[in-house]
Amino acid sequence: MGVSELLLVGVVILLGLCGVLVPGVPGSWLVWAAVLWWALSDPQPLAWGVLVGATAVLFLSQVVRWALPPRRLRENGATPRMAVYAGAGAVVGFVLVPVAGAVPGFMGGIYLHERLRLGRHGEAMAALRTVMRSGGSGVLAELFTCLLIAAAWLGAVLRG
Repeated sequence: MGVSELLLVGVVILLGLCGVLVPGVPGSWLVWAAVLWWALSDPQPLAWGVLVGATAVLFLSQVVRWALPPRRLRENGATPRMAVYAGAGAVVGFVLVPVAGAVPGFMGGIYLHERLRLGRHGEAMAALRTVMRSGGSGVLAELFTCLLIAAAWLGAVLRG
C-alpha cells in the first residue's frame, strides 16, 4: 500500500474520530471501515490482526454503549463547541498519558468549556456531571474505542 493510500486511510480514520462527536454520524463505523480498507489492500498478518482486534473492541464498545443511558446531550445543554473541547481533551490526554489519559482528558475538556462558559468551579462541575449522566459516557466509550483502533492502526503502519 502506497503512502497516498495510507494517508487516505488516515484521513478516513480522522473523519471517523470527528464523527463520533457529531450526532447522527457513524464515526466508529467509519474508523472500522478504514481499517478494513487498509487490511484488504495490504493483506499482511499484522493488518488482519489489527482488523480482528478492531472488530472485537468495536463490538464490545457497542455492548457497553447499549448498557449506558441513551444520548440526550442536546436537551441538557451540550453544544458543538463542547464536543470540540471534549474531543480535543480526549486526544491530548490519550497522547500525554497513553490510553488511560483519554478519560480524564475528555472530562477535562468538558469541564474547561463549562468553566469558561459559566465562570465558577461549582457550576462547571455540576454541568460536567449532568453532561456525563445524559449521554456523555456513551460518547466517551465510543471515542475511546475509536482512539484505541486508530492507535493500533498507526502502530501497525509505523511498525511495518
